[in-house]
Amino acid sequence: MFSHIFIGVSDFERALAFYTPLMKVLGIEARFCDRARPWAGWQSSPGPRPLFLIGKPYDQQAPQPGNGPMTAFLADRREVVDQAFALAMAHGGQSEGGPGLRPEYHAHYYGAYFRDPDGNKLCVVCHTPP
Repeated sequence: MFSHIFIGVSDFERALAFYTPLMKVLGIEARFCDRARPWAGWQSSPGPRPLFLIGKPYDQQAPQPGNGPMTAFLADRREVVDQAFALAMAHGGQSEGGPGLRPEYHAHYYGAYFRDPDGNKLCVVCHTPP
């Protein structure tokens, strides 16, 4: 369904330090990193798309996180949600709701919500029972 998701960042190195361990714990492989542009991308498996990309906005203006947009990453186990949230907090993220069940969505929805250092809202969620 999706070709790619692009998140604008103001400080590429800070964003790379935030997203690299997050993608690793989620098992999402790096596809490229071009510091000269600057941008980086990770691909889903079996790939090559969709891609998750971070970088300086194309129009060279400051990134602007929206009210409502959120990127949610799928975790295969609840422990991965916990690990991803801990990594996000350790790398400059801000909590928007720690790991836990969200039965208002469905009985097995286990998710964590946080913002990256630029304020982009992210979620890591597991939909399967423990």
